[in-house]
Amino acid sequence: MESTLGKSVCRQLAIFPLPDDFLLSVIVPVYNENGTVSGVVDRLRNTGIPMEIILVDDGSLDGTSEAVEQLGSADDVKVVHHETNRGKGAAIRTGIGIATGHVIAIQDADQEYDPSDFRFLLQPILAGEADVAYGTRYGHCNRQLSPWWHQTVNHCISLLASIAIGIRISDIETCYKMSTRENFEAISEQLRESRFGIEIELTARWVRSGLTFTERPIRYRHRWYDEGKKIGWKDGLSAIRCIVKYGLFRR
Repeated sequence: MESTLGKSVCRQLAIFPLPDDFLLSVIVPVYNENGTVSGVVDRLRNTGIPMEIILVDDGSLDGTSEAVEQLGSADDVKVVHHETNRGKGAAIRTGIGIATGHVIAIQDADQEYDPSDFRFLLQPILAGEADVAYGTRYGHCNRQLSPWWHQTVNHCISLLASIAIGIRISDIETCYKMSTRENFEAISEQLRESRFGIEIELTARWVRSGLTFTERPIRYRHRWYDEGKKIGWKDGLSAIRCIVKYGLFRR
């Protein structure tokens, strides 16, 4: 492809060779996603990236546990069950503990995000250009438009977090956070947030560790509450608490 298109074009298209024996660990927190989790696993496999898929069933009550268990019969899937719902942060911590890949990525189980964007996030990490890659849902045209309030709240939280933490991030609440397994493991014992506050805490701890960040545009399809969306206004208040705690007070 490089000889046909040239290195510059291949770089823009995220066409690059993966290292020998490369493995991507994808942590998928799952809570009451019986209708979408199998589709997410299919989309992950369709990326063609060598990966282990870590499904963390977080106390689901809608039949998701049985669906996840069936998916766990495949060689590329690991399954862990939480007996009760503990939250996204707790599921991520569980996933970090059993990941064996060179790089770890986080994937929601609701099909709002497209894992074919993983190659764009992997590119700067494997090239040694950044330690952490975030997928931003905003600031580019290749995306489905979200409700005005959703985007406004996310912008406000990202701005406040950027001021408190000390690094300018356009979308701190994005699901797509990717880094090496070593960088995840280095802070795993420090992580305390069990719910969506993990987005703020994870970022703050990596920034204080001196890691370099990059953002790449990703596709995003907003899901509505009648489709099963779970984050709400209480999580917005929790995000403010986390900004103060992990940003201003540097806990």
